[in-house]
Amino acid sequence: MSHPLATPPHTDPGPILRYRDRQYAAELIATALLHFDLFSWLDEHPGSDTATLCAHFQLAPRPADVLLTLCRANGFLVTDPADRHLLTPLAREHLVRSSPWYLGPYYTPIRDTPIVQGYLRVLRSGKPAQWQAKEDGQDWHASMLSEEFARGFTELMNSRGRALGQALARVIAPALRARTHVLDVGGGSGIYAATLVAAHPHLRATILELPPVDRIAREQIAQHDLADHIEVVAGDMFRDPWPAHADTVLLSNVLHDWDEPEVATLLSKAAAALRPGGLLVIHEAFLEDSKSGPLPVAEYSALLMSITQGKCYSAAEYGRLLGPLGFDVGPCQPTIADRGVMIAVRK
Repeated sequence: MSHPLATPPHTDPGPILRYRDRQYAAELIATALLHFDLFSWLDEHPGSDTATLCAHFQLAPRPADVLLTLCRANGFLVTDPADRHLLTPLAREHLVRSSPWYLGPYYTPIRDTPIVQGYLRVLRSGKPAQWQAKEDGQDWHASMLSEEFARGFTELMNSRGRALGQALARVIAPALRARTHVLDVGGGSGIYAATLVAAHPHLRATILELPPVDRIAREQIAQHDLADHIEVVAGDMFRDPWPAHADTVLLSNVLHDWDEPEVATLLSKAAAALRPGGLLVIHEAFLEDSKSGPLPVAEYSALLMSITQGKCYSAAEYGRLLGPLGFDVGPCQPTIADRGVMIAVRK
């Protein structure tokens, strides 16, 4: 009899998750439209590159990249290989203030919402806003140090991860046949390690997580009746050594919480933890290499940019970091709900 975590859903929950994932996208467009008048400026300065745009509006690189990606994914602008941005006819007609069809007033009701005010700070500082735009809140990273918050958040991620994890387990099954031990770094509640082990009983897993999440993960693993197969190790994935006995490292919905320097650090530590032939599995919502879509991922990136120190990345961006670290990088494969997986082999 198969484990309950090895029984996948019959339908794709993507349409339901998208409502939550796109929660902040309208406010980011409102910020660009009403506070920066970005599209009118681009109409007056066609062909401006990102550095010029950032200097004019005093934007930090990470949130500026997310904003421009969202605009491309919506068909508001195009960017040529020289990084020159040009408005599309759609944007010139409806997003430029001098146009008779300008729709800025339609966004006026959300001009000064807490989320928009948070975006104003994030766009200029590059630092995340308070969780869910609460006045007395901290950003997501600091909030996760509170056990009450961590329990609520891991429950939230658990509900999503049950389906996402089983799709991941199915897609990477051929790569796992000769593997024995998975290190799930920043594994949260352990749902991804649990779904992999449930689907592939020959595997063992280790989860590396900060307190208090490590305690929550142990409880969850016990409830799944997988404590004999999965170990939870308390540690800081940036500061502490990683357990080095695994032949597979899993980074599932971890890298999108961090800016590129931190992503590079985590990938470097993955390279150090793996022997030649070891697998690195990156499970994420991937942008297209052109950074012009898909729209649901660009919208999700707007949410991540606000509440974390990260954003969504493309497979090409990960590949540029992994190549110099001694990895052969495979293509991105779709899983479920706008997510995907890429596998890199340590040379």
